[in-house]
Amino acid sequence: MERKEKIIIGLCVAVTVVSGILHYAHANAVLAFVVTAAALALLAMIVGDATEQLGSRLGPGATGVLQSGLGNLPELFVCIFALRAGLDQVVQAALIGSILGNSILVLGLALFFGGIRNGTQRFNSEPPKMIVTLMLLASAVLVVPTLAKLLHTPAEPHILSLDIFLAIVLLILLGANIYFSVKGDPAVTPEGEHNGHAKWSMPLTIGVLAGAGVGAAWVSDWFVEALQPAMATLGISEAFAGLVVVAVAGNAIENLIGIQLAWRNEADYAVSVILNSSLQIALGLFPILVLLSYVLGGAILTFVLSPLLVAVLLLAVIVSAFIIYDGESIWLEGLALIGLYCIIAASFWWG
Repeated sequence: MERKEKIIIGLCVAVTVVSGILHYAHANAVLAFVVTAAALALLAMIVGDATEQLGSRLGPGATGVLQSGLGNLPELFVCIFALRAGLDQVVQAALIGSILGNSILVLGLALFFGGIRNGTQRFNSEPPKMIVTLMLLASAVLVVPTLAKLLHTPAEPHILSLDIFLAIVLLILLGANIYFSVKGDPAVTPEGEHNGHAKWSMPLTIGVLAGAGVGAAWVSDWFVEALQPAMATLGISEAFAGLVVVAVAGNAIENLIGIQLAWRNEADYAVSVILNSSLQIALGLFPILVLLSYVLGGAILTFVLSPLLVAVLLLAVIVSAFIIYDGESIWLEGLALIGLYCIIAASFWWG
């Protein structure tokens, strides 16, 4: 383990301890919220380092699935505690915000910085095409129950049953995508290394992941408890808090890894990690939370969204599909995606 990684782990432990002290001392809500958000982001960085060590033994497809899947663990914990607290609107906005954040903000930052440093970046467009196709299907699944409710169709009284059925369908698609990504990835070598060398031993990697996972569970609880009073103090709406604040804090891994990969001109890996994260939220995290909400004892999560959330979701998926379909990118496309995200975020500032 390098000195930099040891410093990050030490800093994470310190910030986590401070956030715990602030939580149990019932300190200022805004201060507690900021510190717990920082702890959550640092934990996400540690999980990111550990998954990168595992990913160095795999090919691009499997690496993207692994890193984006484990990268969603902090957000999973945050959403679980938020549902238990009855904040289903925050959870909905956070899940859509995570998809938007990865599909346009993080992808935009990666393309922008990667393009600034390396010029036109080219990547294998076939895997991203499959991902955005599945994202379009997942977006359609989110549109159907929303239209069924808003248009008062005969399915409206049975929305909860429809949600359960759609969640199962999405999870089946997720399993099929994971199987395809791993089974169809020829880049795994017999020694288990690809384009890099694992610097950590396997026991150390698993230990770090387990410790970070436990820490993320604790910190997520403190984060959610500080969220409501912090929103009230700062005058932030639930929609904006979920769409931007919670989504960004819970997706720190992709924010860093995807941009770093693009900066190093590893465009195949960057696009795989970023888009796979959005896909796993749509096909995995969202339906899992819908099903879990029935047993958590808090609010029931539904696929029925507000019209504006549906519109910006479809817009983000379609725009990102247009940009990656040709298999190359320039910094201006990245800047355009960043601008689109800022416009969408501003439209939710008031709720």
